[in-house]
Amino acid sequence: MNLMTDCKKKHSYTKMVMKIGFEIHQQLNTGKLFCRCPSELRKDEPDFKIKRKLYAVRGETSEFDKAVNYEASKEKDFVYEGYNDTTCLVELDEQPPLEINQDALNEVLKIALLLNCKIFPVTQIMRKTVIDGSNVSGFQRTILIAKDGFVETKYGKVKIDSICLEEDAARIIKKENNVSVYRLDRLGIPLVEIATSPSMNNPEQAKEVALYIGKILRLCNVKRGIGTIRQDVNFNIENYPRVEIKGVQEPTLIVKTINFEAERQKNELNLKKEVEAHVRKAEADGTTSYLRPMPGKARMYPETDLPLLKIDKSLIEKINKNLPKIIEPEEISKKYSLSKDLAKALIDSGNLKILEKLKMENVKPAFIAENLIKYDINEEDFIKVFEKLDKGEISKNHVVEIFEKLSKGEKLDLDEYKTFDDKEIEKIIKKLIEENKDIPFNALMGMIMKELKGKADGKTVMDTLKKLIK
Repeated sequence: MNLMTDCKKKHSYTKMVMKIGFEIHQQLNTGKLFCRCPSELRKDEPDFKIKRKLYAVRGETSEFDKAVNYEASKEKDFVYEGYNDTTCLVELDEQPPLEINQDALNEVLKIALLLNCKIFPVTQIMRKTVIDGSNVSGFQRTILIAKDGFVETKYGKVKIDSICLEEDAARIIKKENNVSVYRLDRLGIPLVEIATSPSMNNPEQAKEVALYIGKILRLCNVKRGIGTIRQDVNFNIENYPRVEIKGVQEPTLIVKTINFEAERQKNELNLKKEVEAHVRKAEADGTTSYLRPMPGKARMYPETDLPLLKIDKSLIEKINKNLPKIIEPEEISKKYSLSKDLAKALIDSGNLKILEKLKMENVKPAFIAENLIKYDINEEDFIKVFEKLDKGEISKNHVVEIFEKLSKGEKLDLDEYKTFDDKEIEKIIKKLIEENKDIPFNALMGMIMKELKGKADGKTVMDTLKKLIK
C-alpha cells in the first residue's frame, strides 16, 4: 500500500481521535548561554580537534534512560573541532559553566509573557543526558522558565505546557563508520523550547498554532535562517502510543506529515503489530521514518555547578511593560508602499526592524524589502550597505554581488565598490572620446560603462557623454 497516495484521498481517520502537540526550539540571537563566547557559526578551518567517548549515567530516578542506553550500545567515538579565539574551556567541559546569559534570559521571559505564561520565581537548572555526541559533556543544560500559557485558535484554546531555556548542541560535520565529527561553534547557543499540550485534534489547528508561535518569535531577538529553528510534532491516534516526529519545519508540510502518520499508525493497529512510543524523522515528502526509542524522565538530574535561578518580579514587570505587538501586513504595506505579499514576506523574515531603522532619501523601501527577504545577512552589514547606497558611495549595480558574497560569509571591503564622483566620471569619458573619435554613440557608451566597472550610474554616464560630444 502506498500511504502517501492513500493520504491524498478523503480518509476515515479524519474522524479519529487525534492528539497533536508541538515542541519548538528557536535559537536566540544573543551570546552563548553559560560562557562568553560569540554565537557565531564559522566556515574557516578549525584550529584544534579533540576526541571523546561518552557514557550513560543514571538520571534523577536512579534509572538508565532507554534512549540513552540505545545510544550507548553504538559505542561511537566523537571528534570535536574548535577555534582558539571563539571556543573556551566551558564548551570543552574542562571548566564549570559561568552565570547564565542575562540577555538570553530576558528574551525567553519576553516570549513567555507573549504566550500568556506564568513565570517561575525560582527554578532549578537541570542536566539532560545526551550521548549521541552532540554535547561534549554528555548532557544538555535546560531550565524550566514558565508554564500554563495558551494560544487562541479558531478551533479553541491550545495550552502552552512549558517554556524552557537551554543550550543548543554541537554542529554535526560528518559521520564516517563509527566516528562522528562535531564543531563546537553551535554548542551553547541559547535555545527557547516551547512545548504545547497535546490538545490539538486536527492538522489545520496545528498549522494555525505553529504559524502564530512563529509570529511571536519574530517579534523577539531570535536568529534567522536555516537551522535556527527546529519544530517537532508529538502525535498519536486513539490506542496508539505517543510518537515524536523530529524536524517538521515547513508549515506547508505540517498537515501532510500528520495525515501520513495517522494513516501509518492506523495500519499498524489494524495489523495488530506490537507498538511502543518512539521517535521518528520527518522526511521532505511528508512521510516519516524510525529514529530511536522515546526518551523518558530518567535522563534528567540537577546541575551541580550552578545555584538555583531566581527571577525577580521587578524584571518581569519591566519586560511586560515593553512587550512588542504583532504587526499585520496591511499596516506595513500602507506605511512603506509595499505590496501585501512583500509586506508579509518582510514580516516573516524578521527583518522588518531593519527597514524601520533605515532613514533613506534615495533608496525606495520596496528595493530594501526585496533584499531583506532574499539574503541571510546580519543587521549591521545590511545597514552599512544600504547607507552607502543611499549616499551614492556604492552603485546599485553592485548590491546583488555584495549581498551574495556577504550571505556566503565572505569578508568584504566596501571601499572596493566605491563609485566615481562626477569629476572622475567626466575625466574618464573625455579620455575615451579623445581615443575613439569615430566610434558610434552606443559603442562608446558601452566602452565607458565597461571602463567604469559598474561604479557609476548609467543615467549619469549617458547625460555626461551627451553633454561632452555636443
